[in-house]
Amino acid sequence: MIDKKQTIQDNAKSDKDTGSTTVQIALLSARISNLSAHLTANKKDKHGQRGLQLMNGQRRRLLKYLERTNYDEYITLTDKLGIRRGQRIVR
Repeated sequence: MIDKKQTIQDNAKSDKDTGSTTVQIALLSARISNLSAHLTANKKDKHGQRGLQLMNGQRRRLLKYLERTNYDEYITLTDKLGIRRGQRIVR
């Protein structure tokens, strides 16, 4: 089970920030890790696998947007969440 309020507080820029790109990526990462744990125990859950693929795609798009707009924040967030980065932009 994910603690949504704690995840938002850890990644928010201000008190009222609940929908910024970094918060969305952090929430998706928490949901992805939770669903991955579920799928290791339930290998035949095909609907869950599809949901995991959709969440991974959404997180990938958000990460690509963050990399394009604010590269320093992208680096700190991926290091904090333990997400592997591709070698697209070298700065």
